[in-house]
Amino acid sequence: MKPFLLVMIVIAGLVSCGEKDDKYFLVNGTVKNSKAQMIYLEETPVSTMQRMVLDSIQLGKDGSFELKTKTTGESLFNLRLDAEVYPFVSVVNDKDEVTVDADFEKMDEFYTVEGSPASQQVKDYLFTSGKYFRKIYDSRVQIDSLSQASVPDSTLQDILSQLEKQAEEVKVYTNQFIDKSKSPVVSIFALGSFQSTTSQLQVQGFNQDEVERVINQSVKKFPEHTGLLSIKKSFDQQREKDAGLMGQQAPEIVLPDTDGNEVKLSSYKGKYVLVDFWASWCKPCRVENPNVVAAYNKFKDKNFTILGVSLDQKKDDWLKAIKADQLEWQHISDLKYWSSIVVPMYNIQGIPYNVLLDPEGKIIAENLRGAQLEKKLEEVLN
Repeated sequence: MKPFLLVMIVIAGLVSCGEKDDKYFLVNGTVKNSKAQMIYLEETPVSTMQRMVLDSIQLGKDGSFELKTKTTGESLFNLRLDAEVYPFVSVVNDKDEVTVDADFEKMDEFYTVEGSPASQQVKDYLFTSGKYFRKIYDSRVQIDSLSQASVPDSTLQDILSQLEKQAEEVKVYTNQFIDKSKSPVVSIFALGSFQSTTSQLQVQGFNQDEVERVINQSVKKFPEHTGLLSIKKSFDQQREKDAGLMGQQAPEIVLPDTDGNEVKLSSYKGKYVLVDFWASWCKPCRVENPNVVAAYNKFKDKNFTILGVSLDQKKDDWLKAIKADQLEWQHISDLKYWSSIVVPMYNIQGIPYNVLLDPEGKIIAENLRGAQLEKKLEEVLN
């Protein structure tokens, strides 16, 4: 399952959860130093995934407001100002009333929340994870700048390693946060926020098995929360759909190599083959490449090899990346970017992505990253 699908599944289940009797949820507070005149209380129902305004009011001269809506269970709600496309605060109705005071002249924690422990936890996660993500963003900018300056590969690799470490730090924090959470909505909100942000920053988020673990643990902790049950059902259905190629014969790939010679995937029968989908422009791919190289060097003499399939557009960029990252196996591409024939064939919705084939050409694993790749190869080759 690819990152954005996971995001849609977890976010979709955050709202419209009917395990309580109807009651009113009141949100009040103040908004200072904003040019906005109106404030809106919104929710995104699972049934439509279209943002819905539940209540709205004109801000008072002092920025005060009071909004309310009828609810049928613990859900996530957003506050949005009329001058903005996106909400500025997310709150949870774990209590009947919550107070939000925002001041847009403050640079860091620009709002406070009172009366709702779950809403405070949402804020804590956003601001703490935000500090981690800011470091990742800065590293990403540095990498892009150094790449354009044609610095030595060793310098670039040091920054890429730093980026990978930063991504792991926020992943550990998110795992710990979710494990300690006492709110089903907060747990899934953190999961969805993490997956969405890591996807945007092009760093490794939770893989399919890790997302499944979070969802199953949350369902176990909150077995009566219908939103979680809905998420689990959607996840299981999507995983079953994604598993369609598992155990099946790998679809044939016939593409030119770096010299323009036609290469067939089926010609690799008799060996374990990692079909690695990547591109020179894909930063997460470049970060992952050292792990792939290490696995290749460790197992290349044990009836194992790799076939690199690129989604590049420019041949020069493709060839330079192969050389820079020391990818010594065979590479093929039709240089058609996301229009490549392999994208629909393997249902590729994000890279890096790979499938592992047994000597018969059947897919026995997918999306193996980092230590997972080495672990799986040790399992099948030793």
